Amino acid sequence: MRLSRQVSTAALLFAAACSGVVTGQDEQEKPNPIKAWLDEHAIEYHGFYEARAGYRLQNDLYEKDMSIMEARYQFDLFSMREWGDVKVKGDVYADGVEEKGVFDLREANLFGRPSDFMDVKLGRQILTWGTGDLIFINDLFPKDWQSFFIGRDTEYLKAPSDAVKVSLFYDWANLDIVYTPEFDSDRFISGERLSYWNPALGRRAGLDSPLGTQGRHDFFEDDEIALRLYKNISNYELALYTYWGYWKSPGGFDPTMSYAIFPPLHVYGASARGTVGKGIGNVEIGYYDSTDDRSGTNPLINNSEMRYLIGYTQEIGRDFTAGVQYYVEQMLDYGSYEGSLPRGAPKRDEFRHLTTLRLTKLLMNQNLRLSLFTYYSPSDEDVYLRPIANYKASDNLALEIGANIFGGDEPYTFFNQFEKNTNLYTAIRYSF
Repeated sequence: MRLSRQVSTAALLFAAACSGVVTGQDEQEKPNPIKAWLDEHAIEYHGFYEARAGYRLQNDLYEKDMSIMEARYQFDLFSMREWGDVKVKGDVYADGVEEKGVFDLREANLFGRPSDFMDVKLGRQILTWGTGDLIFINDLFPKDWQSFFIGRDTEYLKAPSDAVKVSLFYDWANLDIVYTPEFDSDRFISGERLSYWNPALGRRAGLDSPLGTQGRHDFFEDDEIALRLYKNISNYELALYTYWGYWKSPGGFDPTMSYAIFPPLHVYGASARGTVGKGIGNVEIGYYDSTDDRSGTNPLINNSEMRYLIGYTQEIGRDFTAGVQYYVEQMLDYGSYEGSLPRGAPKRDEFRHLTTLRLTKLLMNQNLRLSLFTYYSPSDEDVYLRPIANYKASDNLALEIGANIFGGDEPYTFFNQFEKNTNLYTAIRYSF
């Protein structure tokens, strides 16, 4: 779905949401016709205004000093009808780094229940499943890694999908089917906002050499389908997953290494989550079948992989929660991969190990939330830290300060390639 269609889909509701809405206004003195119209038509209206600013803490030759500088307005419209539900949610923001205005349609969908055992959601929607905490194995729905690393709210890590989701409910199990008629890629790191390791150049790059890609835009040809079969047994959720589509972030290069590509990908996985002792435990596994390079001999296309995750979360004190995860990526056909590498090219490990730690503490009657999320890879010897302090000053007003801190030994490892993008940011949000 192109932007022009997004705008036309939401134009009427968006205009109603934006025009004449004055927060904190005394409606008895001056009635708000837009709010009256929304109330008359049983349309719920929520949203927020936000200002967010951040700067890099290191000098980056390939990017601006500002990591983020934006003023944002989000509207969220919802209406429940006899025949189903309608939801439209979007963001309008002025981007001071790229010096432009942006409209991002987050959701625009219809939800219905044609029978007692079936739900259907059609349109733009945010989709998620799996058991990982900021680690995704069988969740092959698009992510916005650029937003995640520059300091936007964590909700923006999930990018929208233009899809049809059908949920079927039976006594023996439940089945979710998601069909995306046109491939929705990640909003991946391209060099436009974050510098990155460019293997074609053999160095870090950014605005000087944005990553060019060959997209997949053929409707009903470059499509995706994802399935989840799940069942709750004795307070444990068990699930099986299947995905047929493409690598969500670029998974290879064309033969001349002029642009990145999205090779076909099939994923098959399983997960379990439930009570373990005083906390919640989870395990997840996935087999990534890179169908264009099953032999592992093409150095320009990702090899097939196995991915494993185990995690545990527990409250360890009053309003104090800790969660840990251990994640492993295993490259298959590793000998073929080694033999196909050009001389002098950086070599990935056969096993990439990654640990995470999440600490969350609530203070001041739970109005102050302190959190720290860390990624550490003992195999890559790199680290990524996300400290955040969020203070709820009132029911409507919240203040936040946070950072994205990257470090490591080698410039080409996943997290340390972003070392020069280490940033500190602050935000203020008024919700209504």
